[in-house]
Amino acid sequence: MKNKKDMTIRKRLFISNIIMIVIPVISTILAGLICAGLIWLFFVSGAGLKVSDSEDFNVVCQAMTEMAERNIQSGGDYSVLEEMMDFNGIEAQIISEGKVIYSYGDEDHFDDEVFTDAKNVGGDMMLRVDGRNIYHSVRKIDNSTYDIYFVSGNYLGKGDYGTLKVLLGLSAIVIAFVVFISVILTNRFLTSFVFEKIEEPLDILGKGVGEIAEGNLDYQISYDYEDEFTPVCNDFNDMARHLKESVDTIQSQEKSRKELLAGISHDIRSPLTSIQAYVEGLLDGVASTEEMKKHYLEVIHDKTLDLDRLVSQLFLFSKMDMGEFPETPEIIKLDETIKDILDNSLENYQNQGLSISEELNPVPVNADPVWIQRIVSNILDNSVKYKNKDEGHAEIKLYKEDDKAILTISDDGPGVPEENLPYIFDVFYRADSARKDPGKGSGLGLAIVSRTIEHMGGTVSAEKSDMGGLEVKMSFPLTDKKETENE
Repeated sequence: MKNKKDMTIRKRLFISNIIMIVIPVISTILAGLICAGLIWLFFVSGAGLKVSDSEDFNVVCQAMTEMAERNIQSGGDYSVLEEMMDFNGIEAQIISEGKVIYSYGDEDHFDDEVFTDAKNVGGDMMLRVDGRNIYHSVRKIDNSTYDIYFVSGNYLGKGDYGTLKVLLGLSAIVIAFVVFISVILTNRFLTSFVFEKIEEPLDILGKGVGEIAEGNLDYQISYDYEDEFTPVCNDFNDMARHLKESVDTIQSQEKSRKELLAGISHDIRSPLTSIQAYVEGLLDGVASTEEMKKHYLEVIHDKTLDLDRLVSQLFLFSKMDMGEFPETPEIIKLDETIKDILDNSLENYQNQGLSISEELNPVPVNADPVWIQRIVSNILDNSVKYKNKDEGHAEIKLYKEDDKAILTISDDGPGVPEENLPYIFDVFYRADSARKDPGKGSGLGLAIVSRTIEHMGGTVSAEKSDMGGLEVKMSFPLTDKKETENE
């Protein structure tokens, strides 16, 4: 599977987190700048100076001076004058004999600089100082001199404060709205940006789970990207393979159990049928002479021995299948152990028409002598059972090969067809010709040999022998030399 380089989910999340912060911040800054610009335009366009130019300011101030003079004379209300000043963003102060008798607006706007510059110019004059328009008029009323000052510019009138508050409120609403919209849009984009990357592999995994649930254990996920889902998809494929192997193993074991039951039924029924027939012959008086009775009883005895051997082998194989190997391994010289086995059984095999030759080299192994005897006996028993000559021959060889002890037992019997060789160590397996003759064994012998050798860390295989029959080749791990010397 070729992997395509793609942005990982972790990287996408990192980028989305940054974008989630940056875009709203930038949007807020831009909205703030726009609002600040609008407020600045408000100031520039004449905030605090409602008259359009100095000439208008001069005319307005002359009119307000007349109103102020009448108010001084009458001691009346200045409310009309104040409304006019609020509308035009103008502040006023009236001083008589060095005392302020009337002031409207922020007193901080009437500093010494205002009075000094106005007095230097003289009465009924307008001047502009530091961006401010200043109007000064002198009036004599009832033998008192009144200095009337009007100031406008660089500050807000009372009417303009309301407008400024509205602008600031609108600016806050606009900024909040921009932040809200930018967060919503950014979130939608980033959700698509991240979820799109997660949705596809989740769909792929979901489809894979569905295929497995429907029993398609051969299904494999094809994921062509290199990101966090890659190991998950690989693990899914491994899980599917292991699950298929487990199911195949269970099916194989189930098949073996069925074959085991069929084999047991077959191999038990044959001797039982013979025993039943000979017992009935004795009961019916068919065996009328003592010699015939003795023959019948000998056949019954042999068949019961066959049943006993079958049950013993079946019991032994069952314990092996459950992992119970009653063994006592020890360091032995395999050549001497095999020679002892042959010394004790050679005469018995010769009586059954099987001659045995050996070529044994000194080889130390760590094994159970009882199991070695069972392995050798089972294979030689097969050679006896399947020989097709009056006088058969078997050959045993033992030698070292690399770090293994190699034991071969071959005979000159009929052998096994090459296509059947891989199956002769299966439970109850026998070639068709053998199966027709139940007297030639149960099919458990070589299965027990295979399990035993594998348990001891060795291997077993079968092939055609040079003598034309069957050769069973076994390997055992050699014992460490130092360990052998200590033993």
